[in-house]
This record gives sequence, structure tokens and C-alpha cells, in this order.
Amino acid sequence: MNPKTLLLAALLAITFAYLAFWFVVARRHRREGRAAPGPLELGIGFVSNFFDTLGIGSFATTTSMYRLWNIVRDEKIPGTLNVGHTPPTVTQAVIYITIVQVEFQTLALLIASAVAGSWLGAGVVSGMPRRRIQVGMGTALLVAAVLMTITAIQAWRPDVQILPVGGTALGLSGAKLAAGCGVNFVLGALMTLGIGLYAPCMIMISLLGMDPTAAFPIMMGSCAFLMPTASIQFIRKERYDLRAAIGLAIGGIPAVLIAALIVKSLPLQYVRWLVVVVVVYTAAALLRSAALERGTEGRRTVPAT
Repeated sequence: MNPKTLLLAALLAITFAYLAFWFVVARRHRREGRAAPGPLELGIGFVSNFFDTLGIGSFATTTSMYRLWNIVRDEKIPGTLNVGHTPPTVTQAVIYITIVQVEFQTLALLIASAVAGSWLGAGVVSGMPRRRIQVGMGTALLVAAVLMTITAIQAWRPDVQILPVGGTALGLSGAKLAAGCGVNFVLGALMTLGIGLYAPCMIMISLLGMDPTAAFPIMMGSCAFLMPTASIQFIRKERYDLRAAIGLAIGGIPAVLIAALIVKSLPLQYVRWLVVVVVVYTAAALLRSAALERGTEGRRTVPAT
């Protein structure tokens, strides 16, 4: 059997097991109140995953929308992103692993490295206090904004090459493969904090001399395998918003299918710049909230006289 077919079969098996686990635990732990997502939660799932499939990314945009409409508490945003975006990301991975060529050994090892990093990262992030998560997400969003700005500049001015455009290789070996696995391990860990893997993975692939197109099955496959693994810890500790996560899952899958199979490409120049502005604003707001909470904690620790 084709190794890629085995990889996809493993991905689907992991996904079904993850969904079953999520369903059982959610029913057991669900508090009183409505778990069904409303139009806003479903709309966020659709919009974020539509543009994610076209290369904009979903974590930064979703975080911005959650904070804009005060939908999810800051400490629950990383878990909600990982739990809810898993089904749409798996859908993306199945499509792009099927249609884009990349050497199987490189694909499998980079995916495995990201999964290992996510397991370590989720264990840390799921137990972090609110203020540290705010600082971590704020910093991660600023990094994402820088990468998005570079992407927007190069799309606007193709003659300006800030980052390498990549080579023609469809696989890695030796030191380059080891370096790629090490970087993807770190990216998998950072994914659990709310920084998307797509943009930095694309940069890594180009720096290592691979065809940038080969980044699509690598980055989407990495996320599709690592997100169920990481999400289990967020679900167990109830460090996510159930209603918002369901909105991402249900709203996101049709968006992926429309973007990948029907639309395929759009002129996204102005959308990229809008996302950069919104992400920078959200990062600043998160860091400001963390600073205010630190000040409050300091006043609470001052003994009364």
C-alpha cells in the first residue's frame, strides 16, 4: 500500500478517536447552559478557516475576533484554538497531502517532530496562569504580525525578496533534515500557545532549499496530527470554551472545502494588510491586559498597615 495512504489512514483514525474522546468528555463535564454555537461563533469558524486555507492563517485572526467581541476568556483561547480548529485542519491536510508531491520520509519525520513538541507544549500551556498566557499570546501575535508583514510586502512587491523564495527539492536529508525536525519540534510546542505553524514552517522550508509548494502538506499535516494530541490535554483540564470550539469545527469544514476545491485562490493583498493591523492591535491589547493584571497582583500582595 502507498505510504501516503497509510499516513492518511492513520490521520483519520486519530481524528475519529479524538472526536469520540471530545464528545464523551464534553458530555460529562458540560456545565448548565447552551453548548450549541450561535451565528457569530459559526461565522468566526467559517471566515478564519476560509482564509487559513488560502494562506492567511487562522490562529491570529481567530484570537483577534474572540477579543474583539469578548467571546472567549484569554486563558482559554489557546485551548479553544487547538480543540476547535482540529477538524478543519484535518480536512485541509487530507486535501493537500493527496494532491501535493513531497518526499514521504521528510513529510513523516517533520510531522512526528511537531507532534512531539505539541505534547510537551500543551502540558505546560494548559497549566499556565492567565497573565502568562496573555504575555505569551501577545508576544506570539507580534511575531506572527512580523511574518505576515513580510508576506504582504513580498506579495505586493515581488521584486523585493526579504526571505528566500526556496528551491526545487521535494525532500530533505542529513543535517538539513535534522535541522528541519528540530525547528518543527519547537513550532509544534509554540502552536499550543496560539502561534500558528504555517508561516514559520513555510519560511523554514524555503530556507532549507525545498519547493515552497511542498510546505503545504508538511505544515497542514503537522498541524493535523499535533492538534488532536495537544487538544486532549486542554479538554481534560477544561481549559477551552466548548461553545466557541464547536463553532470553529462546524463553521470551518465547509469553509475549507469551498476555499480549497472551488475558490482555490484570491487577490489577498488588502486582506493581508488588514489582518496585520488587527493582529498588532490584539497583541498590544493582550500585553496591556497582562500589565494591568500584574499591577493588580502587586497591590494585592502589599500587606495592610
